[in-house]
Formats: sequence, C-alpha cells, structure tokens
Amino acid sequence: MDADPLSIVSGELDHRPEVAILLALVSEAAEQAGEGVLRRWARTSGPAGAPLDMLLRRDFAAFEAALGELGDRGLIIRRRER
Repeated sequence: MDADPLSIVSGELDHRPEVAILLALVSEAAEQAGEGVLRRWARTSGPAGAPLDMLLRRDFAAFEAALGELGDRGLIIRRRER
C-alpha cells in the first residue's frame, strides 16, 4: 500500500477504499481465528504463497481468497519434507 502502519491506523488513508476493505476482512478473520493465529498465518506459506507476500504484491484478490480458506479450513501447518 506504500504506506507505513501508522498512516493506516491514523486514518490518513481513509480515501483509499482497499484499506477499509482489508481492515474489515482482517478484523473478521481475527475474531474467528484469533490474533495470534492470524499473525502466524500471514507469514506461513500456503498453496498460493504467504498472505503477507500477496499484500506486498498488491494481489488483494489472492489475499481475500486465502482469508476465505483460513475461515473454511483453519490454519493448516504441514511438515516440510527434507
């Protein structure tokens, strides 16, 4: 989003609709899964990559799909094969 976290939470980016949408989606996911799970999930690589990387790429559709999968299946951690 090319903005620091303080700009987002302070409301400086209220004119950007994606901010409100993402905050609502993340808030709902945090209520369902818990904030600790959500923090770990954001950095855990899934089938489409890590959700944090999706946000950095501005692939909001993929991030929303990953949030949907989190809501449907929960946080799934697989052991890495060596």
